[in-house]
Amino acid sequence: MTRALTKTDFNFKGQQGVYHGKVRDVYNLGDRLVMVATDRISAFDVILPEGIPYKGQMLNQIAAKFLDETVDICPNWKLATPDPMVTVGVFCEGFPLEMIVRGYLCGSAWRAYKSGVREICGVKLPDGMKENQKFPEPIITPTTKAEIGEHDADISKAEILERGLATPEEYALLEKYTLALFKRGTEIAAKRGLILVDTKYEFGKHNGQIYLMDEIHTPDSSRYFYSEGYEEKFLKGEPQKQLSKEFVREWLMSNGFQGKAGQQVPEMTPAIVEGISNRYIELYEHITGETFVREDTTDVAERIRRNVEEYLQS
Repeated sequence: MTRALTKTDFNFKGQQGVYHGKVRDVYNLGDRLVMVATDRISAFDVILPEGIPYKGQMLNQIAAKFLDETVDICPNWKLATPDPMVTVGVFCEGFPLEMIVRGYLCGSAWRAYKSGVREICGVKLPDGMKENQKFPEPIITPTTKAEIGEHDADISKAEILERGLATPEEYALLEKYTLALFKRGTEIAAKRGLILVDTKYEFGKHNGQIYLMDEIHTPDSSRYFYSEGYEEKFLKGEPQKQLSKEFVREWLMSNGFQGKAGQQVPEMTPAIVEGISNRYIELYEHITGETFVREDTTDVAERIRRNVEEYLQS
């Protein structure tokens, strides 16, 4: 039986605390963090009631791969991946921001644009744009980093500086890293027959230096289109074939759920859960170009505990 890991309760040597995020559980060991990518899934800032088998493994392995492939652009927090669902890295003091970069008008930005909005996070958008249209240059639309149960909020560069969430020098570097990482991600995606549509990055400071933290270019943090057929579908006004968890949001919306008060999450039957898991495996294999190898899920928590403790003792 395939089991999903939706909750962790480890007590590693030197542990000073634990933070349970929407998807990841982060164990603080002082100078190091142990980040466990669980099989939880969130949408519209709500953690859904069922876990998705292998999702955590896929996200962790994709992120580890792209952290390694972008380390020449900016330093990142990763030290090791002692388990398929775990990354160990240096402790960073995070900026309370998510640096969202968009190459195309779609998703929440399109929904806002369609309703008449012509400025997002201080970035002015021209009239006459169509859904899934490419921007002349990628735009950065940051959000605040919300607590669980709260919604991320759009914020402009001016507001970030006014509120002291980053200094002008820090923000300039965050923008530089964001655009350079997006450019690299775009180049990698193109080799796989994909378009990196939009993504988000999180940064923090370690020993006074800005580091890339968390995940990068995963289907939870990014949206991909297939290159083949993009232009034809765009000209016809048809939906793009995409690789992201947007399909989960679309399923929720079609069943009357957008995370608003009073709305109920639709039933996640075993067939729905299996279908989402299979889509994530498809995402993994397209994004990495590698065959996904399912790890043993008989006792995931015990496997993680054993692997992490072995690494920490080495």
